[in-house]
Amino acid sequence: MSARKGRIYIQEVAPRDGLQNEAAFVETVDKIALINALSECGFTKIESTSFTSPRAIPALRDADAVMHEIKRKPGVVYSALVPNLRGVERALAANVDEINFVLSVSETHNRSNLRMSREQSLSELEAIASVLKGSEVSLNVSLSTAFGCPMEGDIDASEVDRLVDQVAALDANGVTLCDTTGMAYPVQVANIGAEVLRRYPELTTTMHFHDTRGMALANVLAALDVGIVHFDSSLGGLGGCPYAPGASGNACTEDLVHMLELMGYDTGIDLEKTVDLSRTLEPLIGRELPSYLVKAGPRWKLHPVPDNQY
Repeated sequence: MSARKGRIYIQEVAPRDGLQNEAAFVETVDKIALINALSECGFTKIESTSFTSPRAIPALRDADAVMHEIKRKPGVVYSALVPNLRGVERALAANVDEINFVLSVSETHNRSNLRMSREQSLSELEAIASVLKGSEVSLNVSLSTAFGCPMEGDIDASEVDRLVDQVAALDANGVTLCDTTGMAYPVQVANIGAEVLRRYPELTTTMHFHDTRGMALANVLAALDVGIVHFDSSLGGLGGCPYAPGASGNACTEDLVHMLELMGYDTGIDLEKTVDLSRTLEPLIGRELPSYLVKAGPRWKLHPVPDNQY
């Protein structure tokens, strides 16, 4: 591996973005065990659940119980996704460290996903920012379909800038640019990421990629090139969006960490623990996951010489 280049912050989203799309309900005790195990792997942030309507996301209907019963490790931020003020009230009662508010850059996707217009979502966001002002709970805003919408197509970068402007005006701590259905490509990622960093260096800017078209790691490299150091990823490549046609799994955590470590970046993640934990997911959800490292192991894993070599 090359000399160390700097710190990269990996934020694990499997308990929320990963499990929300699964047909089989993962029992509450198993969700809690997963989050507790992730807490021991070195992640700076774990998106633990979502405080949405149980009718909309039945897979996460146990959000309150999960947040109350996990074992919290000092230094780890336990985040929850919320779409509205009601969700924030529940999340605060469950002692979350961060509110991750979601809205879409695409009007069509926002109405499909959240049953609100973007302006209605922004009104909710203003109310939430007011509630959180002066508290110790941080506010991150995730902008879905920032790189393309599966129903509208291309998204004008000026729309991303407009929404980031409004997020920054509300004194949010961070913004996440989400490639909801894997439509992002490296040049686009570099251009949008560089512009957000230039305009708002005080915001913690995170990239959230899906690997729908096999470009998640390439997009990470493009983001790194312009100075992005925060990335969402999901154990085993688990994930998807029930309201985004064609969405498949997120950037796979262990594959991402493996690549970054080989490049000389410090992720703070225990890769061996993470791969071992990833291996427990397939029996939990009952299907195969796309993780390359689970299948092949890291590049330094060698094999014995065959007996019949000569």
